Formats: sequence, structure tokens, C-alpha cells
Amino acid sequence: MKKIIKRFSAISIIGLFLLMFNACDDDSELFTTTSNPTAPVLANLSFTDLTLDPVNTNNPAINLNWQDASYGQQAAVNYAIEFSSDDAFTNPTTAATTTGETAITLSVAEVNAAAGDAGLNPFELKPIYIRIVSSLGTRNSESAASNAIQVNVYPYFNYTFDDYFLVGNGVAPGWDNNNQSDVNQNPPLFRDQNDSNVFYYTGLIKNDNGDYNEGRFKILESKGLWQPQWGDSRDEGSDDPATSGSVAGNPGTQSGDPGRFGVSSTGYYSFMINFASNTYTLVPFNATGITSPNSLTIQGSSTANVSMNQMAFDAHLWYANSVRLTPGNVEFVTDSGAKWGSSTSFSGVATDGGGTIPVIVEDDYDVWFNDLTGRYILIPLNL
Repeated sequence: MKKIIKRFSAISIIGLFLLMFNACDDDSELFTTTSNPTAPVLANLSFTDLTLDPVNTNNPAINLNWQDASYGQQAAVNYAIEFSSDDAFTNPTTAATTTGETAITLSVAEVNAAAGDAGLNPFELKPIYIRIVSSLGTRNSESAASNAIQVNVYPYFNYTFDDYFLVGNGVAPGWDNNNQSDVNQNPPLFRDQNDSNVFYYTGLIKNDNGDYNEGRFKILESKGLWQPQWGDSRDEGSDDPATSGSVAGNPGTQSGDPGRFGVSSTGYYSFMINFASNTYTLVPFNATGITSPNSLTIQGSSTANVSMNQMAFDAHLWYANSVRLTPGNVEFVTDSGAKWGSSTSFSGVATDGGGTIPVIVEDDYDVWFNDLTGRYILIPLNL
């Protein structure tokens, strides 16, 4: 009998130990709170209008303070700062989050991004509504929303794209990093409409005598500046013309200038560069049978009709500088009445009858169109 009792006790102790171990190992969140937690109370701001500065975007814009939410227990409370274009918070966006704090400072960039995500248009003074939503745990359970406050915000447009330009003796501007000629400017690369890391250039590249140092080009991020500069990853002198390779940049990947892209003979080529993988291809392009229109005009609700210019170096490239565009749409209209357009703003591939290109923000633009490929790019000058 004693042996049975001892054995039962041992088994019970082991079971109790395992139960305790499993309980300690259970990391699920179980909160016992009051049935109606006290929501945070957001303090009013000391101003009613806020103009966001597009230059000093890291400067503080809004300081928010609130009274702590109460859940009837000691717990670290999560807080989400929500912005909305209406006081019902129909489609709120979260500007920032914090845990265990009752104050936060949002930068100009953070407020501008939140206002845009909430649906405010740039360059318009419109009301935005702000509230604090408290919750518990990693699952954000037991949420409670504060009162809402209103402030009128004048956002700027956050142009997130990079633009790139050609320079070199194989292309129109020569080794002039800011060619102001009316006919041989530094042409841009055309950004992929679906992948902002990928860019294209299809056009004439010249090397009439087959010289090793002719037919060359590099890529600049800003006209008039030699850095940032992108080219072949091989050093100059070892950068034999190639149909593909890796890309290097000063200062993107190294401190010294990279090598040159290049071709061995004059012709039409298609150049593609991927700044995510730092790779490129440079292959011949068959332009046989592709004729340029006699004239090309920018038309649409965003502007009065604007005549485009042909590049003297390559007549398949068209451009118009400093065109004031307002929110609306544009398309490229030929002398024969063909209307080239697409559905993507800033850059894309236009087709005849492809619709109108949306212009989503007012600014002065350099507009470029390539009639070999239908690619276009609208580069804002002040955003």
C-alpha cells in the first residue's frame, strides 16, 4: 500500500511539474481587463493651420500629447496615431505607433505622408482629423479610440522617383554634363512604369570609326553634376564594349568613378539598367521601318497644346522643356491625328489609342517621348 501511494505521489508531482512547465511556456496573451477601458484623451493643438515645408522634411511638425488609457491592470499600452480626411475615420491611416508613451513628435515628412495616405491633395489647405487608438499586446486587442482633433494641413507632393540622364561621346550631349543646346540635350532614361529600379534607353549610339574610346556613355543623377555617376563596374581602360555586365556608381558603390558603357559601331541600341541588381544589358535594336511623325504635340486637359522638339542627334526622341502641367491628363498627338497615351503617371509606354496619361500634381515638367518604343517620361522640376 505504501508503495502504491509513493508511486502515485511521484506521478502526481511529475504531472504537476509538466503542467507548470507548459503553463510557463505558453506565450499566448491573456488579459483580464475592465469591460469598458477608459480611452486616451488627446489634447488640442495650439494652432489651426499647418503648412508643410518640402525642404526641411526632418523638422518637427506636430507634437501630440494625450492622457493614458486605463485597462484596469498594469500593462504596457500600445498607441496608434491615426489620420483621416473625415471625422468619422472612414478610411484612417496610421501615421506612427508607440508603446507605453503618452506623447509623440511627428516630422514634416511623416505628417505629409500620412496626409497623402489619408487622401489629401498636395498644395491645398484641407482639414485632417487625428486621433489616438489604444490597444494591448502584439495582437492589438481591446482597442479604444480617443477624441478626434482637427488641423488644416497644406501638404507638398512627395515625388519618390529618381531620374537619370545620359552623358558621353556616343550620345547626343557629348561629355557635357549639362548640355543646354536646343537640339542635343542630355536625354533621360525612361523609367519602367511597374518597377522604379529599372530604366531604359532605346536610340542611336554613335561610334563611326570603331575607336575603343568612342561610342561611350555614362549615367548622371543630376544634370550639371558629375557625381552621383553610374557606369560599368570595370575600370576605364578595361571596360571593353559589352552586351551585358554589372554596374558601379560613385558614390553608389565605390569612391572612384566607374568605367564606361559603350558600343563598337554606330547603330540603334536598347539599353536597360537595373539599379536594384546593379546589372545592365546593351543590345542592338532593329529600327528598320519605324518612321517618326512630322510633328508631335502635347494635348489634354492639363495644358494648352505644346509642340515638341525633335533631337538633332536622334530624330526618334522628342522633348518639351518646362511645360506647366496642372492636374488632369495629356496625350501625344501626331500630325496625322494618332493619339498616343497610357494609364500611368510620370512614366510608361504609350500606344496609339491607349488613353490619356494622368497628371496628378501641378508643376513645370520636362516631357520626353520616344517614337521607337512609345516610352515617355514626365520629369517634374520643382518637386
